[in-house]
Amino acid sequence: MKFLIIFIYLITTTYCYSIEKPDIENIVINKIPKTYKEIVFKDLEMKNIDLDDYNGKLLILNFWATWCAPCIEEMPSLDLLQSNRKLSNLKIFPINIGQEDLSKSVNFFKELKIKNLNIYFDPKINLPKKFSLRGIPTTIIFNKEGKEFARIIGSIDFNDQKFIEWLSFYN
Repeated sequence: MKFLIIFIYLITTTYCYSIEKPDIENIVINKIPKTYKEIVFKDLEMKNIDLDDYNGKLLILNFWATWCAPCIEEMPSLDLLQSNRKLSNLKIFPINIGQEDLSKSVNFFKELKIKNLNIYFDPKINLPKKFSLRGIPTTIIFNKEGKEFARIIGSIDFNDQKFIEWLSFYN
């Protein structure tokens, strides 16, 4: 009986750990999810987007700029992630913080053939301070309660199967 209990404990601990941390170097998991107030940014039509309006969804904020080479590299995989059927409750907000003319962002999406994502921006550049960003790209992942539970510092392949399986656990 003791052997059975130890065996079950080891299996469940291993399973829980594999869900908690995918084998991706630059992902940071928060032991205690972080809460932020008033996360607001703009869409292309200059309308305010408030993250509070998306409670109940798994959210990704991806901070980027058109001049950022790693951003260029990862954006197509981020676009594909938005259309992944395993992640039907996922909403991705790619937010340009490069203080660039909006036409540059539109051309950037056209050149990279981005079809599943919309362009967002932070004209007053408030969000990098709020989230203590150290560089771009940085991706912040929010759970359904609107709390940051993970962030990716630098670029990754968002179509990595280990990442998708891990993220689908939170979907």
